[in-house]
Amino acid sequence: MTMERVAFLIERTGERIECLLNPATFTITRQAGVRPQRTLSGVLSGTAEADSPLLATGGGTTELVLELLFDVSKQANAQPDDSVQSLTAPLWDLAENSDMARGFAAPPLIRFVWGKAWNIPAVVVSVAERFEQFTSAGIPRRSWVKMRLLRHSRPQAEDSRPAPLAGQLAVPDPADVPADALLVHELSGEAGRADDDGAGGGGDTERIDQLAERYYGDPSLWRLIAAFNDIDDPTRIPVGTRLKMPPLNRTSA
Repeated sequence: MTMERVAFLIERTGERIECLLNPATFTITRQAGVRPQRTLSGVLSGTAEADSPLLATGGGTTELVLELLFDVSKQANAQPDDSVQSLTAPLWDLAENSDMARGFAAPPLIRFVWGKAWNIPAVVVSVAERFEQFTSAGIPRRSWVKMRLLRHSRPQAEDSRPAPLAGQLAVPDPADVPADALLVHELSGEAGRADDDGAGGGGDTERIDQLAERYYGDPSLWRLIAAFNDIDDPTRIPVGTRLKMPPLNRTSA
């Protein structure tokens, strides 16, 4: 069974959670923003109509269902009594109401990132975990985590992060930016690189979202760095790569 490495980026903090995905179980469902028309006496309908009249409400929901694999034995320096729950606990936290949105507790806004094809803002609305490979003491070493996400377009709740600039982000053409207007950063580690055994890389490594936080005060601006440097896969950038930090150009909203 082929497994691919994916990541969840927490927009507010820039934290990155990596795991393995079985592509055969990746499902996306779209539900349009419509509902049956109603009156004070109930659903509006007619005797000769095969379907009830519909009212377009706008919006709608886009749902993602993921099945993720975790195996503690694949981790570097794994011990015989380590539980796979130490790896999956961060995903359970994504379903907790740990942020504030308009005065109400809300789950954190994240981004589901898989290569260069998928980069979806969402919230986690449910998590279920099936445990396998128990030790004699009942400690699970492997598990499958099924997650249900809803795509979300709301701005991140106000917090301690620097206020975003007004307007829409415009990626400048590298040819139009003078060399003296660019900052160049050489990566001291490999971002999102997996070890040969499939486990996540260890040690202190730099990630492109961390650079966005450092240079712009906003980890979500990693997309600007990736586009300006023509990076196809932001989760795998070779060590020693010299990344150019473009100036922020905003168009009017």
